[in-house]
Amino acid sequence: MSTGGLILIAIAIAVGLAGIFVPMLPGSLLVWAAIAVWAYLESTTTGWVVFGVATALLGAGILVKYLWPARRMRAADISGRTLLAGGALGIVGFFVIPVAGLIIGFVLGVFLAELASRHDRRRAWASTVHAVKGVALSVGVELGAALLAAAVWAVGALLLH
Repeated sequence: MSTGGLILIAIAIAVGLAGIFVPMLPGSLLVWAAIAVWAYLESTTTGWVVFGVATALLGAGILVKYLWPARRMRAADISGRTLLAGGALGIVGFFVIPVAGLIIGFVLGVFLAELASRHDRRRAWASTVHAVKGVALSVGVELGAALLAAAVWAVGALLLH
């Protein structure tokens, strides 16, 4: 593969990594697809091994991303409806206040949903803090897996060129 092709793959991986933080952009899927395209174009044993390792890392990351924080949220008695409200206001906030609005909207949405169900500001805020920590954990797990997959690709690309 040419240097230009490697640069395009690297850009696609970088966009995927950024997509982990941006709603509506499938971060891990983009990283995986870029590595899949690279492996297909290389068509070497090393390329396919790199793709297999990256697939395993990303798959494990996605599995842990959903199971670990979800279990913590259930333990804190935070409902899916609360997270949906946070996500909806987060998306609205993203367009009202670019980038920072995502976080502000999510926190506000979770707080308002918890306040409506608990009728106690202190308990609602404690639940909001717990939900934000859970989402941060989820994003961190996905980002970690995607960064490991990107590192595996970088090593494979260096070995082949």
